Amino acid sequence: MTDDPRRTQRVAGQIRARLGEVLSRETGDADLATAVVTEVEVTKDLSIAHVRVRRLGVGDGPKERNDLIARLKRAAPHLRRALGSGLGLRRVPELRFVYDTGPDRTARVGELLGEIARERESDKKPS
Repeated sequence: MTDDPRRTQRVAGQIRARLGEVLSRETGDADLATAVVTEVEVTKDLSIAHVRVRRLGVGDGPKERNDLIARLKRAAPHLRRALGSGLGLRRVPELRFVYDTGPDRTARVGELLGEIARERESDKKPS
């Protein structure tokens, strides 16, 4: 096990970059080619990589998100093999995929703040 946070960050960055290349160019799956790796977090022992993904430029609902994650899970063995050659690790971390909803939440917070600002402005105006 490593206690060096720089190493886990470096490995996470390498996984993110290489996985992005593999998804966009090497899977042969048009749906997976629209997936973008937004963040990778690796456990201290480098055994598991939590991979956050989104679709690039595609509006999607819960069903499409679940379908994307299911396809990534099915492709995980192929993706791990593709990662193995480029990472230089004895053992490639297990890939666990999750859909990144952070930008959606950020947009919603922005909408709510805008509504609050408009309500405050309308309260200030004399009737």
